[in-house]
Amino acid sequence: MKIALLGYGKMGQIIERFATERGHEVVLKIGVENLQDFTVANLKKANVAIDFSAPDAAVDNISKCFEANVPVVVGTTGWYGELQRIKNDCAAGNNTLLYGSNFSIGVNIFFHLNKVLAKLMNNYPAYDVQVEEIHHTQKLDAPSGTAMTIAEGIIEQLDGKTEWVNELEGAAMPEKLKANQLLIESLRIENVPGTHTVVYSSEVDDIEIKHTAHSRAGFALGAVVAAEWLQDKRGFYSIADIFNFKD
Repeated sequence: MKIALLGYGKMGQIIERFATERGHEVVLKIGVENLQDFTVANLKKANVAIDFSAPDAAVDNISKCFEANVPVVVGTTGWYGELQRIKNDCAAGNNTLLYGSNFSIGVNIFFHLNKVLAKLMNNYPAYDVQVEEIHHTQKLDAPSGTAMTIAEGIIEQLDGKTEWVNELEGAAMPEKLKANQLLIESLRIENVPGTHTVVYSSEVDDIEIKHTAHSRAGFALGAVVAAEWLQDKRGFYSIADIFNFKD
């Protein structure tokens, strides 16, 4: 498989290592220093593109992949306000895209566990719930896409919560939470790849589930696995489509 890497920073370099180890060839690497090489002609040299760029670049990158008719795996977050439009464009052009807030296998197991627990907690209204996410200080978006996916999983399954609100450490505090609101606390700490915690609290105890990434390697490997899965497929997919979790 020939791969184009869109966003050749720390994550892109780790993806390249895993791709090479798994027998693939990286034929295009785009970073801030060689944007002039990001052309449709160069993209067409690849069988698939993997995007780990920046929120303000992701949509344009996706559009160029569609123009080149190259399937794209999108690990960049912070662009989901455009998700429905991109989905429509994908269908209209008979293109292929797979996106996810986190490609780590462990995180996707955590996503499923989070939903199962939220559904169970409908039977125990004495517990309130909140989400905490910790990332490195270079993280551009808050809350993280992973935290939003966790929050949306809780809202989908837990009757008492209908929306989430974010509190970024050091920023203005949100107004007093309403009962239907789910708090996501965002902290930025140097050299933390990503830690996500869901806490159900009552007067007598807490129930906590946590995922802690030790490095970016899990995200990078998952992106390569997703690109492999996407071969010979057409359409619009999320990372959840790769897994076949049963309740």
